[in-house]
Amino acid sequence: MKRTLAPFIRLIRPHQWLKNVFIFLPLFFSGQSGNLTGWLMSSAAFVSFSLASGSIYCFNDIIDVEEDRLHRLKKKRPIAGGQVTVREGYFLMFLLLALSVGTVILFQRESTVHALSVLAAYWLMNIAYCLKLKQLAIIDVFVIATGFVLRVVIGGVVTGIVLSHWIIIMSFLLSLFLAFAKRRDDVMTYRETGVQPRRHIHRYNADFMNQVLTVTATVTMVGYIMYTVSEEVTTRFGSQYVYLTSLFVLAGIIRYLQLTLVETKSGSPTDILLHDRFIQACVLCWILAFCLIIYA
Repeated sequence: MKRTLAPFIRLIRPHQWLKNVFIFLPLFFSGQSGNLTGWLMSSAAFVSFSLASGSIYCFNDIIDVEEDRLHRLKKKRPIAGGQVTVREGYFLMFLLLALSVGTVILFQRESTVHALSVLAAYWLMNIAYCLKLKQLAIIDVFVIATGFVLRVVIGGVVTGIVLSHWIIIMSFLLSLFLAFAKRRDDVMTYRETGVQPRRHIHRYNADFMNQVLTVTATVTMVGYIMYTVSEEVTTRFGSQYVYLTSLFVLAGIIRYLQLTLVETKSGSPTDILLHDRFIQACVLCWILAFCLIIYA
């Protein structure tokens, strides 16, 4: 039977690479969007992190193959469904890792060592996550949030931009909120089907997750408002109106809470961003508002 590349492409989940846009945040918030060299370096880092994340997805599906076969949705993944063998999964995993490292070496000539260090930290942390850390309640979510921070860090490393503590804090809080929302979806799946999507899912329940989401959403919103009115930010952007962008952030967070708590559609933040028009409008308006404030 003739085989196609489709299962291999699905295995590395290219739609999830959207998460790597965090790499461009330092360039955007520094007001250097006209820096072509910075865009090239950030784009190379984006490709490198995307390849590395694809490598991790391969390993994750290899490790979880037996559990995935019991899950109502994950059983359709290429390795769990038998479309890709474990040996092929390992081969693709190390091929993507080699291409990721090669991309850094090829493009990040002035920051190769530092960029490789961040990439190595990200890859090793996620391998540890696949092997053990994702089995530890709460720690698993903090690891995911740390991964987003590392994306921002490499964005600063490759462009030579010194990161503000605000961008680190906000990246961590937002990703923590999204990660807990995704865990709530796992809790609801467990409650409805009796099948554990994760070994430690019994350490969570709906009431706990609802309270955690409320706390993280509140802290994220308050943190963003404090960021917009801080003297450091208003001085850097030369505007007192950065706080106006809070409107779109608040609307986006409330909509995400609605999708999570009312419609129970928080399984994949990437899918929500790709399909929910309201959140897309919030993101677009937020970007346009910031562009007007920073560049106009």
